[in-house]
Amino acid sequence: MGFFSVLGFMLIVAVLLLIIRKERPEMAVLLAIAAAGMVMVSLLKYVADILLVFEAMARKASVRTEYLTLIIRIVGIAYLAGFGAQICKDAGETGMAAKIELAGKIFILSMGIPVMAGLLDVILKAF
Repeated sequence: MGFFSVLGFMLIVAVLLLIIRKERPEMAVLLAIAAAGMVMVSLLKYVADILLVFEAMARKASVRTEYLTLIIRIVGIAYLAGFGAQICKDAGETGMAAKIELAGKIFILSMGIPVMAGLLDVILKAF
């Protein structure tokens, strides 16, 4: 699914959500989750292509693959936390959205410590 397909699909879903939300708000939340899930699945091919490019760049730069894997996981958590928080906001659960965002930030920080330590080692060895 290309960008314009995703755009068109999501605009149609947005119109449907406006109509459904008046009568059945609980169904609107389910439709929003299903549509977002479909878009996420359709984007997996592009994510795989991006990962291949990152792997090639890491090989050329002689970056340890553990760091690359960790950075990719961190970016994934950031996207998923934002996605989950937005779904909660759409459902009217702003408190839950804030907690998902906080959890995402804490996980990102804890996962990023080895990368920061490795970067500090490189800097200290350079001087």
